Amino acid sequence: MSRTILRNAVLFDGRGNAGVPGEVLIEDGRIAAVGRLDHAGEAETIDCMGQAVTPGFIDLHSHSDLQVLDGRREKSAQGVTTEVVGNCGFSPYPCGQHAADLREFANGIFCGGAEWRFEGARDYLESVDRQSDQVGVFSLVGHGSLRVALFGNRQGALEARELDLLEGTLDDALAAGACGFSTGLMYAPGSSAPFDELERLCRVVARRDKLYATHMRSYSFGLIESIDEQLELARRTGCRLQISHLQTVGPKNWDRQRTALDRIERAREEGIDVEFDIYPYQAGSTVLTQFFPQRLLDGGTPAMLARLRHRDERRRLCEEAVSQMAQRWSDVFIVSVESEANQEVVGLNLEEIGRRRAVDPVEAAADLLIEEAGAVNIVSFNQSEDNLRQLLTHPLCSVISDGFYVKGRPHPRLYGTFPFLMGTVVRERQWMSLPEAVHKVTAKPAARLGAGNLGSLTVGARADLTIFDPAAVAGPATYEAPEQNPVGITATYRAGRRVAR
Repeated sequence: MSRTILRNAVLFDGRGNAGVPGEVLIEDGRIAAVGRLDHAGEAETIDCMGQAVTPGFIDLHSHSDLQVLDGRREKSAQGVTTEVVGNCGFSPYPCGQHAADLREFANGIFCGGAEWRFEGARDYLESVDRQSDQVGVFSLVGHGSLRVALFGNRQGALEARELDLLEGTLDDALAAGACGFSTGLMYAPGSSAPFDELERLCRVVARRDKLYATHMRSYSFGLIESIDEQLELARRTGCRLQISHLQTVGPKNWDRQRTALDRIERAREEGIDVEFDIYPYQAGSTVLTQFFPQRLLDGGTPAMLARLRHRDERRRLCEEAVSQMAQRWSDVFIVSVESEANQEVVGLNLEEIGRRRAVDPVEAAADLLIEEAGAVNIVSFNQSEDNLRQLLTHPLCSVISDGFYVKGRPHPRLYGTFPFLMGTVVRERQWMSLPEAVHKVTAKPAARLGAGNLGSLTVGARADLTIFDPAAVAGPATYEAPEQNPVGITATYRAGRRVAR
């Protein structure tokens, strides 16, 4: 029997209670005892030197679907022991008859190559069990992936028989172990899905008692309407609703946030099971095509390039992009391109790129999409600090990374989210207490997943644990230099095995 005791620790149970001095006994990957353990018997002893011991952090929203299979350590170095992938409508399964289309659809978020293929949820999750040695993984099945896998890069309403197939395929994935369902309603083809399609799929989720996570249709001018749509889905179907990375994008919309929260709070009072999450940064990250009408992508990359090369269609697309732009072009920075020729634009915003090329920023964006065949990632500054604080400290909020890998300069959240939360947000800004912050990344997301005693210091729970120094923990990753490891995370244990530090 393997036995380890963590002594001289301050224990945070994950439920929001204050830290208390104590010890934790680990036996064969499980928590065997918690508290004052004066007679624990023979065991390897680790002196925590007064540092915090918490449940392992749970990243409720990430896009490391492929990287968890490669043993990447960016998350375990932050104290993360569990990741939830398959968000925003993107999952790496099912591949079906359109595997190449699915890779084209998802690789901008997955940072994947041309070879990955998973027939369904079981295939993917069995690969995770074999290969993921750093974190435990829960996987949502993505709506966009389902549609692309079954029907290719095609937008618009589906026929009745196609809806039957979509519904059945979702049910199969949930039965095979997917923890829920996600939509990406700002991304094609999900952006073209009507309400009745989503309602049918959410009824499947509710029957299976799984989680529904949504990247809504809009976080800017259409924020309130988008929240209303999602709340109505939950009201009609009874599904558990998680609004992904809630925020109010663009200065013209910042005053809408209070109305958005009022909608969500009233829904909770009605009995609707709705919560939300957000990352602790003012900037987000996505693909450059997000700033254009999503009909641009109907038919895949060749069709997109043809539209951008057609003078009149390009003009219409650019005009619509400008009209729906909530940020300033100076808020949008290029962080990844495929070609060597365009590496010089990485780190520049679209206003600067337009000035250098002597064109309007929207034309610079369209040109980049042509030059890179659509493979351009961006970081955009979206929200105010006051709004960010209001979201992070809200009792319905879990804290997430929303991190994904790029072939260039990633958002600093990929390397720094959780230590940044404990250091900058808690210790320096004092926006919330340390027990509150721990709760938002442990027991709270575990409850959203329906994951039992995961995320708590409970006897019998899997020994997923994080040890850190509250006085020193920090996430030094920045937008200019994001690939910096955290400090102050002393150790991360997954199932009793030390996986970081």
